[in-house]
Amino acid sequence: MTTLHDSTDGRPSAIQLPDPAPRLVLGSASPRRLDLLAQAGIVPFAVRPPEIDESPGKAEVPRDYVRRIALEKLDAVPMGDNEVVLCADTTVALGRRIMGKPEDEAEAERMLTLLSGRRHRVITAVAVRRGDRRWERVVTTAVAVKMLTKPEIAAYLATGDWRGKAGSYAIQGPFGAHIPWINGSFTGVVGLPLTETLGLLTAAGVTGGPR
Repeated sequence: MTTLHDSTDGRPSAIQLPDPAPRLVLGSASPRRLDLLAQAGIVPFAVRPPEIDESPGKAEVPRDYVRRIALEKLDAVPMGDNEVVLCADTTVALGRRIMGKPEDEAEAERMLTLLSGRRHRVITAVAVRRGDRRWERVVTTAVAVKMLTKPEIAAYLATGDWRGKAGSYAIQGPFGAHIPWINGSFTGVVGLPLTETLGLLTAAGVTGGPR
């Protein structure tokens, strides 16, 4: 609370005003995460993408990897007074294999060939910080990809939509036509599980509407 002193009647008195709403800082350059927040009526006060090394550790399993990266991003984002920082990380996991963003079209083709006709997991870790307090969640969704033909893979690669995408695809893009089934959070596969994220933001004092 903020205290003001009013002495209009000659006698000082304290007036308690509510603290201003915290300002949300999105620690991500992903336009998809901005769009998802907008669906919930939340517009970040600022966007500050951190720069960290996202290389997996030796023998690191996918769930531990995304949680670690989300927390490292959280620590790398500068935070001012009355600000809440939101960071997330998403990876595609085929068994214990971490499938990050492909470096080139050849790597994207290899990833898509591995995913063809199989189920995999999309794991997104979300982390929120306000002052010294932190909140976090890890959300896992099972995703099935239909058996892909070589012409289908080639046609998808030609769209260029694989660039910058974990596992070489985005479920909300052209590749969505090749996904007949998911079990879990659609928005988590896109990159920010909204239900869980809104719960964390609410705990940190951020609600819907521009912040």
